[in-house]
Amino acid sequence: MSGFNLADYQPGDALYLWWLANPQAPRLIGELRLARSLKGVSLVYAPAWLQSGFALSEDLPLMPGELLPREKETAAGAVDDARPDRWGERVIRFLDKPPRLSVLDFLFYAGDERFGALGVSVSADAYLARAIGPLPQLADVAEMDALVQRVLSGEPMDERQRRLITPGATMGGARPKALLQLDGEAWVLKFNEPGETLDWPLVEHATMTLAPRAGIRVADTRPVPVRRGHAVAVRRFDRAGGGRRHGLSANVALKAAGEPLGYPELAQWLRRRGVAAGGLHLQHMRELFRRMVFNILVDNTDDHEKNHVLLMADSGEYGLSPAFDVLPSGQALGFQQMRVGADAADATLDNALSECRQFGLKKDEAVAQVRQVCAAVAGWRAHFEAAGVSAADLEVLAAQIDRPYLLRQRRAFGG
Repeated sequence: MSGFNLADYQPGDALYLWWLANPQAPRLIGELRLARSLKGVSLVYAPAWLQSGFALSEDLPLMPGELLPREKETAAGAVDDARPDRWGERVIRFLDKPPRLSVLDFLFYAGDERFGALGVSVSADAYLARAIGPLPQLADVAEMDALVQRVLSGEPMDERQRRLITPGATMGGARPKALLQLDGEAWVLKFNEPGETLDWPLVEHATMTLAPRAGIRVADTRPVPVRRGHAVAVRRFDRAGGGRRHGLSANVALKAAGEPLGYPELAQWLRRRGVAAGGLHLQHMRELFRRMVFNILVDNTDDHEKNHVLLMADSGEYGLSPAFDVLPSGQALGFQQMRVGADAADATLDNALSECRQFGLKKDEAVAQVRQVCAAVAGWRAHFEAAGVSAADLEVLAAQIDRPYLLRQRRAFGG
């Protein structure tokens, strides 16, 4: 990839979208345009992509003409997953101070390490993305932790320090994060926010390593000691063998399909668009059911549609990515962020079972899956303690995970 110097960037009305599944042979997808009336970004496919490409999402069909975003201040279809989220926008606003704060400009400033296989370039003739430089190493973590605090407090930093923290601007979510090179691969590094009393990154590692006991595939995690407890490193699942994998958030996939944002709807999307070979789509539908039940029982009520990702296979079909961002929310809301069942988003096992057939499960099969998850969650405290979570943090978490509302449900299924 040829880098583009940020000092040469002039905000305009167009940028260019590239396909980077093989970064050594990028392909032009089309032109990104500033959709002024919607304060967003549209896409026009390039003629060559129309001939031999594919629809990036269901609301971006392979057809000539301008494809507009469906909502204000967003990008069209799958392109919306390529832009930074709240933390990334905060870093860009503070460090880069763009002369214009449009969705189109945020797409450029995010740089080359964004999620998935899409890239944003200033040129239609060559892939020229914002140059960020090599990723930081594990030895840089302590300084990166300090720099996150400086971003949050608005303190200035020099160019070398900026290079350590800028790559994290491309990743989604609100929590402070960075990118680093670890064991020759790209990982996301997540930090606590100032003022948080729990060691949430260590709690996330503990929860993520508990989930496999419930039959859930997860992204690899590693706790990293920092000045105030831990950060947690999460291996990127959209990178493999030097290549990049195209993915869709459930947010983009379900909206593109015109479906409500719900677990049953996501299961049916997998039935329709998932990898059929070997019945993998059915396996993923059932795993999604277990993830939903696990989120209910560990009080993960931040399970919104951007925290579920679908990765494209070589066949053009999609599979459920490893789980990520799974940890107790500590809010005791009593409802999830996505629809669970007949009682909307209510966080109950009865509600989870109410539409089990949408996940390819008969009632008795679904009950068996609930029992499996309950048995795993019943051992949460011992597992968290073994992972190094402090006694004080365990007591705070127990007040949520083991509160009567959830404990009664768990025990009703033997957990």
